[in-house]
Amino acid sequence: MADRLITHLRHVDIAVPDFDKQREFFTNLWGLTPVAEDTGVVFLAAEGSPEQYIVRLRRDRQKRLDLIAYGAATAADVNALAAGLGTAGVRLISEPGTLRTAGGGYGFRFFDVDGRTVEVSADVATRRHRRIEARESIPVRLSHVVVNSPDIARTQAWYERHLGFAHSDTLSHPRNGDMMTFLRCSPQHHSIAIAKGPHVSLHHISFEMRGLDEYMRGTGRLLRAGTRLLWGPGRHGAGDNTFSYFLDPSGNTVEYSTELQIIDEDTWHPSVHDATVAEEQDQWGTANPADEQILKETFNDVDRGLFVAPPL
Repeated sequence: MADRLITHLRHVDIAVPDFDKQREFFTNLWGLTPVAEDTGVVFLAAEGSPEQYIVRLRRDRQKRLDLIAYGAATAADVNALAAGLGTAGVRLISEPGTLRTAGGGYGFRFFDVDGRTVEVSADVATRRHRRIEARESIPVRLSHVVVNSPDIARTQAWYERHLGFAHSDTLSHPRNGDMMTFLRCSPQHHSIAIAKGPHVSLHHISFEMRGLDEYMRGTGRLLRAGTRLLWGPGRHGAGDNTFSYFLDPSGNTVEYSTELQIIDEDTWHPSVHDATVAEEQDQWGTANPADEQILKETFNDVDRGLFVAPPL
């Protein structure tokens, strides 16, 4: 914890061919608020979050994960992280400097070990946000992001070594080995998790709801609208959070969640959760079984943006 320079997850940026349909889904159904927009790009905020935006959506011919953005406490921390990554041979996309996106700030970008673009920033202006009221079933904030990697041990080790993430827990199968590892940059159980997949891609983006009632009301709204429910509603073992996984119009998995576990980092010891134990997948027993079709959908398409910096 002493060497950790990253404080939290800021936003996840994606590109899709059917921009208009995806924009409508995020705003009119999922519950995000457009705060800035230009031709082929929109910045989407959560009403309960001080972050300028939590999702950036961009039009492109190919679907891809543009970047994952994290916060740092100070510009000095941004500089220290950039210097450390450069010394370690990590490929930087840009040097620390003034950001030109909503809220400004000071930051830089680089590629992680799998080729994803990562941004770290500080001094970003906060957005005027509000308290989400009872029964208001819209996201409060961005909860976490999960990515697929063919070698989750390598990806985990890279995030621990270079970005100071800590290991919270592992979901493992007795025959197939580790299936997912959960990493944190704060007392929140995980801000990123790495799932074992056949290729590098986005697994899912998770959005925090106000509470259980709002989580269920949001789940119901998506179901009534005919959105495909991939898995849920239920409650995980690792992280103790609720889950309802839906497929968005572009085939990405997005999740409504709440009550992600907050841990005491000074006393926490990682555990191995057995994926064959039904209660580890879903404590409540209310979700559909985690079968091969769910795995196939969450593998997603091969990410076409690896080691290619996004244009914005």
